Amino acid sequence: MVTIIDYDTGNLRSVVNALERLGADYTLTADPAAVRNAERVLLPGVGEASAAMGRLREKGLVETLKNLECPVLGICLGMQLLCARSEEGDTECLGIFPNRVRRFPPRIGLKVPHVGWNSIHRLRSPLYEGIEEGEYVYYVHSYAAETNACTAATTDYGGPFSGSLCRDNYFGCQFHPEKSGAAGRRILANFLSL
Repeated sequence: MVTIIDYDTGNLRSVVNALERLGADYTLTADPAAVRNAERVLLPGVGEASAAMGRLREKGLVETLKNLECPVLGICLGMQLLCARSEEGDTECLGIFPNRVRRFPPRIGLKVPHVGWNSIHRLRSPLYEGIEEGEYVYYVHSYAAETNACTAATTDYGGPFSGSLCRDNYFGCQFHPEKSGAAGRRILANFLSL
């Protein structure tokens, strides 16, 4: 059973559809007790970091998320919220990963937001079992986590950034596995098998 945290940040339908295609049982909740008792937790997110952190605080989920022992996967903004701090709204985040999240700097020829397919490299995480180096995944974001020892996959967009993070039982994908075709299905299936 996957517990999807529903904290009013964007459309959950694509995540739910992806889990249904994999035959996974899931529940949507913002109840801290239900999250504490989860087998696996998925933290999706679309939107702005400071507002999303405010919703997690309002729902009493901050300490709960910081102390989970089950596998946890943050997707897109959800991964950014697992980091230490975001430039978006100068926001203190959950601090699971020590990374800072920064806006893409303006560069000639690069559009922000970064929207579309891009490749992942230097894969190191159980999420990437059976995934080829250089596989393409789907991104939609204007902010990205710096690379460091927690980086589980890198992507280049005017410079390298963390396309994925991992530390202990916490995992993150800046890209949207639920929109990344066969590779995304495999990544989600790998998460379900942790």
